[in-house]
Amino acid sequence: MPRALITGITGQDGFYLCEQLQGAGYEVVGVVRAGSQAPAGIHTVRGDLGDPPSLRAAVLETAPDELYHLAAPTFVPASWKDPAGTLALVAGATATLLQAAREVEGTRVLVASSGEVFGAANVSPQNEDTPMRPRSPYGVAKVAAFGFVDTLRQKHGLHASSAIAYNHESPRRPERFLPRKVARAAAAIKLGLQDELVLGDMGAVRDWSHARDVVHGYRLMLEQDEPGDYVLASGVGRTVGELVAAAFAVVDLEPERYVRVDEALVRPAERTPPVGDISRARERLGWEPATSFEAMIDEMVRADLADLDAAQSA
Repeated sequence: MPRALITGITGQDGFYLCEQLQGAGYEVVGVVRAGSQAPAGIHTVRGDLGDPPSLRAAVLETAPDELYHLAAPTFVPASWKDPAGTLALVAGATATLLQAAREVEGTRVLVASSGEVFGAANVSPQNEDTPMRPRSPYGVAKVAAFGFVDTLRQKHGLHASSAIAYNHESPRRPERFLPRKVARAAAAIKLGLQDELVLGDMGAVRDWSHARDVVHGYRLMLEQDEPGDYVLASGVGRTVGELVAAAFAVVDLEPERYVRVDEALVRPAERTPPVGDISRARERLGWEPATSFEAMIDEMVRADLADLDAAQSA
């Protein structure tokens, strides 16, 4: 039975990846911090991004066939509060895990990167060869981690790959992320639990896809004979306004009656839209999103409707 070790198993991506790997017959082991719990029935080992020896011990103890490094502080705005800490947790932890993987024969490594590495890109859509010009401490840290993957792959022949994943969502996404905030608000307004939704720039563009599809891409990357880096995205840019329209359509409400724009929340517009070019993933992995944008938003809103309704009835 193949064994997979997952950092970040308690997060959105970890949940879907664990589900898929178990369905494929893998033994799944999760790296968790003290006080955290993995999904039921999952064996765990202790490890913390800020404690390199614990990460190394987790890899050596588990000796996995596949190592998926998903854990990171993922809320980009928060990275401005502690740039040095963000760099250590993202890039430092990646370097530690890659070095530990070198000591386990045959381990293949997937590191979750981000479309944030492109930042102020001069082209749209962006592909694997687009120059990286990050605009946040989080993006800088992800570029450094990306560099570690490439360097150790080239120097030591490590089967290590970076997944340059753009925004990916699901009902398991925390509410501080925009799509879940919008889905939750649409459900709450429908149930009479909320009066309005306050947002910033309705014209801002993002590339959204379902987390379930993205983690399937992670798995396909480690199935390849040769490691490599791939952009995983929907390949389509959509505005915040389109996101809002899709969410409110699920509950048959007109968003104009409930959505208010707060100019204080409007950020400077990007020079080029952050949209991923998935040509390489499509051609080499046979991968592309299986869930449409509309189906993803429908799933999220309906999950929040059920959750809020259950809370009301409790």
